[in-house]
Amino acid sequence: MFSKTKLTDQKKSNDAAKPIISDASSEDKELSFSAPFSRSKPAASILSEDLKVIGNIKTLGDIQVEGLVEGDIRAHLLTIGESATIKGEVVADDVVINGRIIGRVRGLKVRLTSTARVEGDIIHKTIAIESGAHFEGSVQRQDDPINQNAKNSKNEVTPPDTSKMKSVSTNGTGTETSSPKINP
Repeated sequence: MFSKTKLTDQKKSNDAAKPIISDASSEDKELSFSAPFSRSKPAASILSEDLKVIGNIKTLGDIQVEGLVEGDIRAHLLTIGESATIKGEVVADDVVINGRIIGRVRGLKVRLTSTARVEGDIIHKTIAIESGAHFEGSVQRQDDPINQNAKNSKNEVTPPDTSKMKSVSTNGTGTETSSPKINP
């Protein structure tokens, strides 16, 4: 039950009670490992059915939308629930559409389920459309639909044609001009 301790054992136990002061390099070595939860994928963010979001949403993670979003969404995996409505552009690596989208869809993998309703263009690398899905718009395949389209949209902006502009006077009558008038 009891045991004798040697004088050297007592000295070791007294040293253990003292705080250990270490240099920063040894602390870095100890903290260099990463906890398992920090490397694991976070859970999907869920926007519930009674939630209405006005504005853009951007994440590197996953989103599941069940409510209404008026704005653009950018995510890794985007799941649109049956009760959800999105009014804006959707950009994601994987897009699963069960609900309604009014706007453009860009994704590497796009899937329209039988309950999907899409009113807008779809730019994709791969697409699957189940029987019963409602789709109005065009479909375009691109190798990199997420980044490629951002480059194209910058190049598509053209200045307005000023040759057919109308000059409107204060009484509301319009007169056609061949070029805009600039007053100094």
